[in-house]
Amino acid sequence: MALQNGYSINSTPLDESGDTTPLLKKEVVDIDDSVPPQCCSARCNLAIMMFFGFSVVYGLRVNLSVAMVAMVNGTNSQPSLNSSVGHECPVSSHGNNNSSQTPDQPDGIPQYSWDSPTQGLLLGAFFFGYLVTQIPGGYLAGHFGGSIFLGGGVLGTAALTLLTPLAAQLGPYWLFGLRALEGFGEGVTFPAMMAMWARWAPPLERSRLMTLSGSGANFGAFVALPLTGFICHSLGWPAVFYMCGGAGCIWAVFWFILVSDQPGTHPRISTREKHYIINSIGKDGGAHGWSVPLLPMVLSVPLWAIIVSQMCANWGYYTLLTSLPTYMDTVLHFDLRQNAFLSALPYLGGWAFSVISGVVADSLLEKELLSVTAVRKIFTITGLLLPAAFLVAVGYSGCSGVLAVTFLTLSTTVGGTSAAGVFINQIDIAPRYAGVLLGITNTFATIPGVVAPIVTGYLTKDHSLAGWRNVFCLSAGISAGGALVFTLFGSGKVQKWALAEEDQEQAETERDGLIPA
Repeated sequence: MALQNGYSINSTPLDESGDTTPLLKKEVVDIDDSVPPQCCSARCNLAIMMFFGFSVVYGLRVNLSVAMVAMVNGTNSQPSLNSSVGHECPVSSHGNNNSSQTPDQPDGIPQYSWDSPTQGLLLGAFFFGYLVTQIPGGYLAGHFGGSIFLGGGVLGTAALTLLTPLAAQLGPYWLFGLRALEGFGEGVTFPAMMAMWARWAPPLERSRLMTLSGSGANFGAFVALPLTGFICHSLGWPAVFYMCGGAGCIWAVFWFILVSDQPGTHPRISTREKHYIINSIGKDGGAHGWSVPLLPMVLSVPLWAIIVSQMCANWGYYTLLTSLPTYMDTVLHFDLRQNAFLSALPYLGGWAFSVISGVVADSLLEKELLSVTAVRKIFTITGLLLPAAFLVAVGYSGCSGVLAVTFLTLSTTVGGTSAAGVFINQIDIAPRYAGVLLGITNTFATIPGVVAPIVTGYLTKDHSLAGWRNVFCLSAGISAGGALVFTLFGSGKVQKWALAEEDQEQAETERDGLIPA
């Protein structure tokens, strides 16, 4: 592995020549002539546990999107047969004359008369709670360690998911409140992940380890969407929430048994790997204490570039995550099982591309072909601009289910490359405060999760092609705007305010020494 003359890829703002300044010293490498292998290592096992954890997290998040099709009484929620809208695409085109109606449910399974705006509010309810705990979760995880918050967040959300059928029976307000509470519990998970990787991920392995763990989100959506459709059809929609909630509780047990906050406290890590991780990360992997540099954060242009770009990227992502099954049902008229599988297909490509992008990004950095800033910008542009073009194509695909599914799959697949771009940029600019920064950026990036389903519900009240075309074109425009912002203002350099005090003093001294008297 190329170590850039014995150093890591990190840099400080005081280095104006590029993104490479000392962090991983030569003497550290001398502990062993080679870097400890990733296979079967503690850091790789942590990434795999996180991968399955976020698979569960996204299963808990998206189960309502498909179950909603079975929960809602189609005869009351759909437009009248005499209406001039909502039936532009022939129902018979997919060989199921009843596909736009609610699927049959086993005897005794209740169904509800919720209109499109109500469904949009229920689908967005999760994100109201999700907004609240992002920053506190990142702050506390950065101080105390992230394992308790990540595991506890998943466990709490899973336990609440078990109550979903009861809440739905009590009424939409109860279900809204429960989903918001689930979001409240799950809001700490991603900031906790970032805080843990700040202590676990060697700089030249960050991209691959973090994209592997985060790719569990796409994999979870890919598995959960068709599985939810199958369970709804076979056992009834309440079984979806019992099974997803149970899976989350089981995962949490393994998490608390197998995972430690940092390499130094892990009971099964090898001495060689522990020394490699601790020495390669250096002081940046420590806890940040109770105080954080809030004002410099607020004034940080690279941080705002991450915030804006993630908000723009998430608008399209959350639109598809929450509303794609409804589009498949009301416009393309796929039956529930077809709907669930085709809604999941885009996330398979997104999962694969996110993992591949992490490996490619680290390879570019190891071989010193590009700077951290250049790598993050390239993967962000690719992951936001190209998906935007495919979303516009979806809007103009008309009643062709083949074209719509193809363009949706291409959009989400190529969008996976942004996982090695803006979505891990927090740990580049401020490793010590990575958990807090992800809490801040994810708070803003969650706003589309609240707003997008509601906007989609109002734009598509008549279930017309024109309404859904507006949804896809709006998402594409916002995504393209995010790519532009990050291209202009993004950075991969460690910011001065993110350095430890002694490092700041040393950097200032070195700079003063370079200035002629």
